[in-house]
Amino acid sequence: MTIVHKSGNVHKNADGLSRWALANTPENPAWVPQEEHHIEGICVTDIGTEFFKQVEESYKMDKNCHVLCQVLMKEYRALINTILHECHDSVAAGHLSEDRTLERVKTFSWWPNWKKDVSEYCQTCDRCQKANRSTVHMEWVTALPPGGDRSYNACLVLVDRYSKNSMLLPCHKDDTAMDTAIMI
Repeated sequence: MTIVHKSGNVHKNADGLSRWALANTPENPAWVPQEEHHIEGICVTDIGTEFFKQVEESYKMDKNCHVLCQVLMKEYRALINTILHECHDSVAAGHLSEDRTLERVKTFSWWPNWKKDVSEYCQTCDRCQKANRSTVHMEWVTALPPGGDRSYNACLVLVDRYSKNSMLLPCHKDDTAMDTAIMI
């Protein structure tokens, strides 16, 4: 096997590992720090006086609180949908797996049956359903200094497109296709 460089205009579907890293500048930030604060803001949002006026009026008209429950559920559901969107669909979340979305939601909020809601949200996400879960990106990082007991001088990087999980496998720059297949 021979590793040959393809320039970006020839290799149309190159992933992030094929590109030069850009400097962390205000125009190109490495991460967006306000994202988590945005989610925290949603979780501790101020409902406002108008909401409490509606609650008070509905209680005067309906002593059994049927209208109140409907108003509460409407506000509650809208807030849950916003949290789920921020923890799964937003740019920082990146449509990760159900497990990672569960972990992200768990760090910010809680509500009855939250795990069921997260599961349903992820399973009905249109973009996730269309994603090809069997695609794995492979890149070789070469020209490394020899290391390890077998003097490895390269590294095979495997990245699952769906879950974003990665695996780094030490290898040699001149490994054959058969060597790579056995390694994987």
